[in-house]
Amino acid sequence: MLEVHSLLVYLSTDFLFMLSSPRIMAAMLAIIITAISVTFLNFVAGVTNSMLFVAGVSCFFSAYIFSYFTFDIFIFQEIQGIIERIQKQQNNDLQLSESTFIKSANPIQKLNEDVFVYVAKKQKEIEELRQVEKFRREFLADVSHELKTPIFAAQGFVHTLIDGAINDETIRDRFLAKAAKSLDGLDALVRDLVVLSQIESGDLKMNIRPTDILQITKDVMEQLEPKATARKVVFKIKPKKLTEAKVLADTQRISQVMTNLIDNAIKYGNENGTITVAFRDEAQHYMIEIEDDGPGIPPDHLGRIFERFYRIDKSRSRETGGTGLGLAIVKHIVSGHQSKITVGSKQNQGSKFSFKLDKVTPAPATRLEAITTGRG
Repeated sequence: MLEVHSLLVYLSTDFLFMLSSPRIMAAMLAIIITAISVTFLNFVAGVTNSMLFVAGVSCFFSAYIFSYFTFDIFIFQEIQGIIERIQKQQNNDLQLSESTFIKSANPIQKLNEDVFVYVAKKQKEIEELRQVEKFRREFLADVSHELKTPIFAAQGFVHTLIDGAINDETIRDRFLAKAAKSLDGLDALVRDLVVLSQIESGDLKMNIRPTDILQITKDVMEQLEPKATARKVVFKIKPKKLTEAKVLADTQRISQVMTNLIDNAIKYGNENGTITVAFRDEAQHYMIEIEDDGPGIPPDHLGRIFERFYRIDKSRSRETGGTGLGLAIVKHIVSGHQSKITVGSKQNQGSKFSFKLDKVTPAPATRLEAITTGRG
Protein backbone atom coordinates (compact mmCIF):
# COMPACT_ATOMS: atom_id res chain seq x y z
CA MET A 1 0.00 0.00 0.00
CA LEU A 2 2.87 2.34 0.82
CA GLU A 3 4.44 1.78 -2.60
CA VAL A 4 1.11 2.46 -4.34
CA HIS A 5 0.67 5.66 -2.34
CA SER A 6 4.20 6.81 -3.22
CA LEU A 7 3.53 6.06 -6.92
CA LEU A 8 0.31 8.08 -6.85
CA VAL A 9 2.07 11.00 -5.16
CA TYR A 10 4.84 10.86 -7.76
CA LEU A 11 2.39 10.73 -10.65
CA SER A 12 0.26 13.55 -9.27
CA THR A 13 3.33 15.71 -8.73
CA ASP A 14 4.59 14.95 -12.22
CA PHE A 15 1.16 15.73 -13.65
CA LEU A 16 1.02 19.10 -11.84
CA PHE A 17 4.50 19.86 -13.11
CA MET A 18 3.37 19.20 -16.67
CA LEU A 19 0.35 21.44 -16.22
CA SER A 20 2.57 24.25 -14.95
CA SER A 21 4.17 24.80 -18.40
CA PRO A 22 2.12 26.93 -20.84
CA ARG A 23 3.45 25.02 -23.87
CA ILE A 24 2.57 21.63 -22.37
CA MET A 25 -0.83 22.90 -21.29
CA ALA A 26 -1.50 24.23 -24.79
CA ALA A 27 -0.30 20.96 -26.36
CA MET A 28 -2.50 18.83 -24.08
CA LEU A 29 -5.52 21.01 -24.77
CA ALA A 30 -4.81 20.86 -28.52
CA ILE A 31 -4.55 17.05 -28.38
CA ILE A 32 -7.90 16.80 -26.59
CA ILE A 33 -9.61 19.13 -29.09
CA THR A 34 -8.04 17.29 -32.02
CA ALA A 35 -9.10 13.89 -30.67
CA ILE A 36 -12.69 15.07 -30.22
CA SER A 37 -12.78 16.67 -33.67
CA VAL A 38 -11.30 13.63 -35.45
CA THR A 39 -13.65 11.30 -33.60
CA PHE A 40 -16.62 13.39 -34.63
CA LEU A 41 -15.47 13.59 -38.29
CA ASN A 42 -14.91 9.83 -38.35
CA PHE A 43 -18.68 9.34 -38.17
CA VAL A 44 -19.34 11.69 -41.08
CA ALA A 45 -19.99 9.88 -44.34
CA GLY A 46 -17.51 10.36 -47.18
CA VAL A 47 -14.57 11.47 -45.02
CA THR A 48 -11.38 9.66 -46.01
CA ASN A 49 -8.31 8.92 -43.88
CA SER A 50 -6.27 11.57 -45.66
CA MET A 51 -9.00 14.13 -44.91
CA LEU A 52 -9.01 13.07 -41.27
CA PHE A 53 -5.21 13.46 -41.14
CA VAL A 54 -5.29 16.92 -42.64
CA ALA A 55 -8.18 17.98 -40.41
CA GLY A 56 -6.43 16.56 -37.34
CA VAL A 57 -3.14 18.33 -38.08
CA SER A 58 -4.89 21.61 -38.84
CA CYS A 59 -7.04 21.32 -35.73
CA PHE A 60 -4.03 20.50 -33.56
CA PHE A 61 -1.89 23.46 -34.66
CA SER A 62 -4.81 25.85 -34.61
CA ALA A 63 -5.83 24.78 -31.12
CA TYR A 64 -2.21 24.81 -29.93
CA ILE A 65 -1.49 28.32 -31.22
CA PHE A 66 -4.78 29.68 -29.93
CA SER A 67 -4.35 28.05 -26.51
CA TYR A 68 -0.71 29.06 -26.14
CA PHE A 69 -1.31 32.73 -26.91
CA THR A 70 -4.44 32.72 -24.76
CA PHE A 71 -2.45 31.45 -21.77
CA ASP A 72 0.38 33.85 -22.55
CA ILE A 73 -1.80 36.94 -22.96
CA PHE A 74 -4.41 36.37 -20.27
CA ILE A 75 -2.23 34.69 -17.63
CA PHE A 76 1.52 35.13 -18.01
CA GLN A 77 1.52 38.66 -19.35
CA GLU A 78 -0.89 39.66 -16.60
CA ILE A 79 1.49 38.11 -14.09
CA GLN A 80 4.34 40.11 -15.61
CA GLY A 81 2.26 43.26 -15.34
CA ILE A 82 1.68 42.56 -11.66
CA ILE A 83 5.40 42.02 -11.16
CA GLU A 84 6.31 45.29 -12.90
CA ARG A 85 3.79 47.26 -10.84
CA ILE A 86 5.11 45.71 -7.62
CA GLN A 87 8.68 46.50 -8.64
CA LYS A 88 7.80 50.08 -9.52
CA GLN A 89 5.83 50.69 -6.32
CA GLN A 90 8.21 48.97 -3.94
CA ASN A 91 11.49 50.29 -5.41
CA ASN A 92 12.69 46.88 -6.53
CA ASP A 93 12.42 45.37 -3.03
CA LEU A 94 10.89 42.31 -4.66
CA GLN A 95 13.53 41.01 -7.06
CA LEU A 96 11.43 39.39 -9.79
CA SER A 97 11.99 39.27 -13.55
CA GLU A 98 10.19 38.04 -16.62
CA SER A 99 12.88 35.44 -17.34
CA THR A 100 12.41 34.06 -13.84
CA PHE A 101 8.77 33.27 -14.61
CA ILE A 102 9.29 32.06 -18.16
CA LYS A 103 11.95 29.61 -17.00
CA SER A 104 10.03 28.66 -13.87
CA ALA A 105 8.20 25.32 -13.88
CA ASN A 106 5.22 26.98 -12.21
CA PRO A 107 5.26 30.77 -12.65
CA ILE A 108 2.09 31.34 -10.62
CA GLN A 109 3.53 29.34 -7.74
CA LYS A 110 6.80 31.27 -8.09
CA LEU A 111 4.95 34.57 -7.92
CA ASN A 112 2.98 33.37 -4.91
CA GLU A 113 6.13 32.26 -3.08
CA ASP A 114 8.04 35.48 -3.76
CA VAL A 115 5.10 37.68 -2.83
CA PHE A 116 4.65 35.64 0.37
CA VAL A 117 8.33 36.17 1.25
CA TYR A 118 8.02 39.87 0.45
CA VAL A 119 4.88 40.28 2.57
CA ALA A 120 6.51 38.41 5.46
CA LYS A 121 9.55 40.69 5.21
CA LYS A 122 7.40 43.80 5.19
CA GLN A 123 5.35 42.51 8.11
CA LYS A 124 8.56 42.04 10.08
CA GLU A 125 9.66 45.58 9.19
CA ILE A 126 6.29 46.94 10.31
CA GLU A 127 6.58 45.12 13.64
CA GLU A 128 10.10 46.51 14.10
CA LEU A 129 8.88 50.02 13.31
CA ARG A 130 6.06 49.62 15.82
CA GLN A 131 8.58 48.48 18.43
CA VAL A 132 10.86 51.43 17.63
CA GLU A 133 7.91 53.79 17.87
CA LYS A 134 7.02 52.30 21.25
CA PHE A 135 10.61 52.76 22.46
CA ARG A 136 10.59 56.33 21.13
CA ARG A 137 7.42 57.20 23.03
CA GLU A 138 8.76 55.61 26.21
CA PHE A 139 12.10 57.39 25.77
CA LEU A 140 10.45 60.79 25.29
CA ALA A 141 8.28 60.20 28.34
CA ASP A 142 11.29 59.14 30.40
CA VAL A 143 13.43 62.07 29.25
CA SER A 144 10.62 64.52 30.01
CA HIS A 145 10.21 63.05 33.48
CA GLU A 146 13.93 62.92 34.21
CA LEU A 147 14.44 66.52 33.07
CA LYS A 148 11.35 67.77 34.87
CA THR A 149 12.43 66.47 38.29
CA PRO A 150 15.68 68.46 38.76
CA ILE A 151 14.34 71.53 36.92
CA PHE A 152 11.25 71.77 39.12
CA ALA A 153 13.32 71.17 42.25
CA ALA A 154 15.83 73.91 41.41
CA GLN A 155 13.01 76.19 40.30
CA GLY A 156 11.21 75.73 43.61
CA PHE A 157 14.31 76.54 45.67
CA VAL A 158 15.15 79.64 43.60
CA HIS A 159 11.58 81.01 43.73
CA THR A 160 11.48 80.46 47.48
CA LEU A 161 14.64 82.53 47.81
CA ILE A 162 13.24 85.24 45.53
CA ASP A 163 10.08 85.40 47.63
CA GLY A 164 12.12 86.53 50.64
CA ALA A 165 13.90 83.49 52.06
CA ILE A 166 17.20 84.86 50.75
CA ASN A 167 17.37 87.18 53.77
CA ASP A 168 17.66 84.19 56.11
CA GLU A 169 21.28 83.02 55.78
CA THR A 170 20.56 79.50 57.05
CA ILE A 171 17.68 78.91 54.64
CA ARG A 172 19.53 80.67 51.80
CA ASP A 173 22.63 78.48 52.06
CA ARG A 174 20.61 75.27 52.42
CA PHE A 175 18.33 76.07 49.47
CA LEU A 176 21.21 77.18 47.25
CA ALA A 177 23.02 73.93 48.02
CA LYS A 178 19.90 71.91 47.12
CA ALA A 179 19.37 73.92 43.92
CA ALA A 180 23.01 73.37 42.96
CA LYS A 181 22.65 69.63 43.59
CA SER A 182 19.55 69.49 41.37
CA LEU A 183 21.35 71.39 38.61
CA ASP A 184 24.39 69.12 38.94
CA GLY A 185 22.07 66.14 38.43
CA LEU A 186 20.57 67.87 35.39
CA ASP A 187 24.04 68.51 33.98
CA ALA A 188 25.02 64.84 34.46
CA LEU A 189 21.81 63.72 32.75
CA VAL A 190 22.37 65.98 29.74
CA ARG A 191 26.01 64.88 29.43
CA ASP A 192 24.98 61.21 29.54
CA LEU A 193 22.30 61.85 26.92
CA VAL A 194 24.86 63.52 24.66
CA VAL A 195 27.33 60.64 25.08
CA LEU A 196 24.64 58.03 24.46
CA SER A 197 23.42 59.88 21.37
CA GLN A 198 26.97 60.16 20.00
CA ILE A 199 27.67 56.47 20.58
CA GLU A 200 24.40 55.30 19.01
CA SER A 201 24.82 57.57 15.97
CA GLY A 202 28.43 56.51 15.46
CA ASP A 203 29.79 60.06 15.94
CA LEU A 204 31.83 58.97 18.94
CA LYS A 205 34.73 56.89 17.67
CA MET A 206 36.63 54.45 19.85
CA ASN A 207 40.37 55.11 20.22
CA ILE A 208 41.41 51.48 20.47
CA ARG A 209 44.98 50.98 21.65
CA PRO A 210 46.93 48.81 24.12
CA THR A 211 45.97 49.65 27.69
CA ASP A 212 46.19 48.03 31.12
CA ILE A 213 42.67 47.21 32.30
CA LEU A 214 44.05 46.18 35.71
CA GLN A 215 45.55 49.65 36.29
CA ILE A 216 42.33 51.29 35.09
CA THR A 217 40.39 49.20 37.63
CA LYS A 218 42.75 50.19 40.46
CA ASP A 219 42.39 53.89 39.52
CA VAL A 220 38.59 53.59 39.51
CA MET A 221 38.61 51.85 42.90
CA GLU A 222 40.78 54.63 44.29
CA GLN A 223 38.37 57.29 43.01
CA LEU A 224 35.38 55.45 44.48
CA GLU A 225 37.08 54.65 47.78
CA PRO A 226 35.16 57.36 49.74
CA LYS A 227 31.80 55.91 48.61
CA ALA A 228 32.93 52.40 49.43
CA THR A 229 34.17 53.47 52.85
CA ALA A 230 30.86 55.18 53.61
CA ARG A 231 29.06 51.86 53.03
CA LYS A 232 31.88 49.79 54.54
CA VAL A 233 32.43 47.96 51.26
CA VAL A 234 35.68 46.10 50.57
CA PHE A 235 37.30 45.80 47.12
CA LYS A 236 39.01 42.62 45.94
CA ILE A 237 40.93 41.86 42.75
CA LYS A 238 41.45 38.34 41.44
CA PRO A 239 43.93 36.83 40.90
CA LYS A 240 45.91 38.54 43.63
CA LYS A 241 49.26 37.99 41.92
CA LEU A 242 48.19 39.61 38.65
CA THR A 243 50.50 42.53 37.83
CA GLU A 244 48.98 43.69 34.53
CA ALA A 245 46.25 42.84 32.06
CA LYS A 246 47.03 44.37 28.69
CA VAL A 247 44.03 44.67 26.39
CA LEU A 248 43.04 46.54 23.24
CA ALA A 249 40.56 49.19 24.33
CA ASP A 250 39.65 52.86 24.49
CA THR A 251 41.14 53.83 27.85
CA GLN A 252 38.67 56.64 28.59
CA ARG A 253 35.58 54.65 27.60
CA ILE A 254 36.60 51.45 29.40
CA SER A 255 37.34 53.55 32.47
CA GLN A 256 33.78 54.85 32.16
CA VAL A 257 32.49 51.26 31.97
CA MET A 258 34.45 50.15 35.06
CA THR A 259 33.40 53.29 36.98
CA ASN A 260 29.74 52.71 36.25
CA LEU A 261 29.76 48.99 37.10
CA ILE A 262 31.78 49.35 40.31
CA ASP A 263 29.78 52.42 41.39
CA ASN A 264 26.53 50.47 40.85
CA ALA A 265 27.92 47.58 42.87
CA ILE A 266 28.64 49.99 45.74
CA LYS A 267 25.22 51.67 45.59
CA TYR A 268 23.06 48.58 45.14
CA GLY A 269 25.12 46.01 47.01
CA ASN A 270 24.98 45.31 50.72
CA GLU A 271 26.60 47.44 53.37
CA ASN A 272 29.66 45.70 54.84
CA GLY A 273 29.77 43.82 51.54
CA THR A 274 32.51 42.83 49.11
CA ILE A 275 33.00 43.79 45.48
CA THR A 276 35.23 41.46 43.48
CA VAL A 277 36.74 42.29 40.11
CA ALA A 278 38.17 39.19 38.44
CA PHE A 279 40.34 38.94 35.32
CA ARG A 280 40.18 35.52 33.68
CA ASP A 281 42.81 34.77 31.07
CA GLU A 282 41.17 33.11 28.07
CA ALA A 283 44.06 32.80 25.59
CA GLN A 284 42.96 35.53 23.13
CA HIS A 285 40.82 37.50 25.59
CA TYR A 286 40.51 38.68 29.15
CA MET A 287 37.13 38.06 30.74
CA ILE A 288 36.42 40.90 33.18
CA GLU A 289 33.87 40.12 35.89
CA ILE A 290 32.49 42.62 38.42
CA GLU A 291 30.63 40.83 41.20
CA ASP A 292 28.90 41.98 44.38
CA ASP A 293 27.25 40.07 47.20
CA GLY A 294 24.13 42.20 47.38
CA PRO A 295 20.42 41.33 47.14
CA GLY A 296 20.67 40.54 43.42
CA ILE A 297 18.40 41.45 40.52
CA PRO A 298 14.92 39.88 40.18
CA PRO A 299 14.69 37.57 37.13
CA ASP A 300 11.95 39.62 35.45
CA HIS A 301 14.25 42.68 35.43
CA LEU A 302 17.40 41.03 34.06
CA GLY A 303 16.37 41.42 30.43
CA ARG A 304 15.69 45.15 30.75
CA ILE A 305 18.39 46.63 32.97
CA PHE A 306 20.40 47.85 29.95
CA GLU A 307 17.47 49.92 28.67
CA ARG A 308 17.66 53.68 28.96
CA PHE A 309 16.15 55.05 32.18
CA TYR A 310 15.15 51.59 33.36
CA ARG A 311 15.31 51.30 37.14
CA ILE A 312 14.47 48.30 39.29
CA ASP A 313 13.70 50.34 42.40
CA LYS A 314 12.88 53.86 41.24
CA SER A 315 12.68 55.39 44.70
CA ARG A 316 16.00 53.96 45.83
CA SER A 317 17.66 54.82 42.51
CA ARG A 318 16.76 58.48 42.91
CA GLU A 319 18.05 58.51 46.48
CA THR A 320 21.42 57.06 45.46
CA GLY A 321 21.76 59.34 42.43
CA GLY A 322 22.47 58.42 38.84
CA THR A 323 20.78 59.28 35.57
CA GLY A 324 19.41 55.85 34.64
CA LEU A 325 21.57 55.86 31.51
CA GLY A 326 24.73 54.30 32.92
CA LEU A 327 24.13 50.70 31.92
CA ALA A 328 22.82 51.73 28.49
CA ILE A 329 26.09 53.61 27.91
CA VAL A 330 28.07 50.63 29.22
CA LYS A 331 26.30 48.32 26.79
CA HIS A 332 27.09 50.54 23.79
CA ILE A 333 30.72 51.10 24.78
CA VAL A 334 31.31 47.37 25.19
CA SER A 335 29.57 46.77 21.84
CA GLY A 336 31.93 49.34 20.32
CA HIS A 337 34.78 47.05 21.41
CA GLN A 338 33.19 44.18 19.44
CA SER A 339 32.12 42.51 22.67
CA LYS A 340 28.96 41.95 24.67
CA ILE A 341 28.16 42.54 28.32
CA THR A 342 26.17 39.92 30.18
CA VAL A 343 24.66 39.81 33.65
CA GLY A 344 23.91 36.93 35.97
CA SER A 345 22.14 37.26 39.29
CA LYS A 346 20.40 35.27 41.98
CA GLN A 347 18.19 36.63 44.71
CA ASN A 348 20.19 37.39 47.88
CA GLN A 349 23.37 36.05 46.24
CA GLY A 350 24.57 39.12 44.38
CA SER A 351 25.04 40.05 40.72
CA LYS A 352 27.87 39.55 38.25
CA PHE A 353 28.52 41.64 35.14
CA SER A 354 30.91 40.17 32.56
CA PHE A 355 32.48 41.20 29.26
CA LYS A 356 35.51 40.27 27.17
CA LEU A 357 38.33 42.37 25.74
CA ASP A 358 40.98 41.29 23.25
CA LYS A 359 44.40 40.71 24.76
CA VAL A 360 47.47 42.51 23.47
CA THR A 361 49.54 39.85 21.74
CA PRO A 362 53.28 40.58 21.87
CA ALA A 363 54.93 41.04 18.49
CA PRO A 364 57.53 38.37 17.57
CA ALA A 365 61.10 39.42 18.35
CA THR A 366 63.32 40.25 15.40
CA ARG A 367 66.68 38.56 14.90
CA LEU A 368 68.54 41.66 16.14
CA GLU A 369 66.35 41.88 19.29
CA ALA A 370 66.90 38.19 19.95
CA ILE A 371 70.69 38.58 19.74
CA THR A 372 70.64 41.71 21.92
CA THR A 373 68.58 40.06 24.64
CA GLY A 374 70.59 36.85 24.48
CA ARG A 375 67.72 34.72 23.12
CA GLY A 376 69.34 33.98 19.76
